[in-house]
Amino acid sequence: MTINCKGDLIEIGAPKIMGILNTTPDSFYDGGKYKNETEIIHQVQKMLADGATFIDIGGYSSKPGALHVSDEEELNRVAPIVALVLKNFPECKISIDTFRSKVAEACIQEGAAMINDISAGNLDLEMMNIVAKYQVPYIMMHMKGTPQNMQKNIQYDNLLTDILSYFSERIAAANDNKINDIILDPGFGFSKTLDQNYELMQKLELLKNAKKPILVGISRKSMVYNVLKTDAQHALNGTTSLNTIALLKGANILRVHDVKEAAECIAIVQQLKYKNT
Repeated sequence: MTINCKGDLIEIGAPKIMGILNTTPDSFYDGGKYKNETEIIHQVQKMLADGATFIDIGGYSSKPGALHVSDEEELNRVAPIVALVLKNFPECKISIDTFRSKVAEACIQEGAAMINDISAGNLDLEMMNIVAKYQVPYIMMHMKGTPQNMQKNIQYDNLLTDILSYFSERIAAANDNKINDIILDPGFGFSKTLDQNYELMQKLELLKNAKKPILVGISRKSMVYNVLKTDAQHALNGTTSLNTIALLKGANILRVHDVKEAAECIAIVQQLKYKNT
């Protein structure tokens, strides 16, 4: 199983890691942490050295109830960072965490290799056209509504059946636009209660029915720290536990803040699978 990133075929049969680089001041965990070029370069260097294949850059916080920012503000936050990272790490595979086609296109033109869209094209009808135009891999996440109201949209007839139906429709739309590389993100923490998040994790392997790679992003989220009665700062151990479960259930990409620990999860699970063959 491979995806094409700027001409490089990346094998994701063996799980890969996507390191998170937020450029927002209000991200739930690392908002405002990287304030200058030196800090950004150091963090990217560390994530790549620790085993990240992709670096996911975002300029719009999608935490529940996050403040809305304009296209221009988001682009001003993200595009210079793309240029900075590629200047220092030319081979880096950058993913752009955005649901806006204008931001996606500008960043692809700067050298980004992948688009990570929390709305799967539902919040900007031009997004799939842009992805198809540049033929970059497209991560489509499950979410109902917007970041501002998603936690009011938590009603399902059957959680997994509804999510699979959503992805079936979104994959068909992407296929109609001739998008080649599609990755599915079930959207942990988006339009889901705590119990629904754990039901989703428990049945994650059912998403393999869609026959697309699966990305899991649960790093330091409330579904981890609420169970442990702690906070995002102290949720690394819980994140590691859930990342291990996700890998055992078929996750192909882990989107994380802590790359070294995710790489250790992958090494352990791969050894376990090797011993079982």
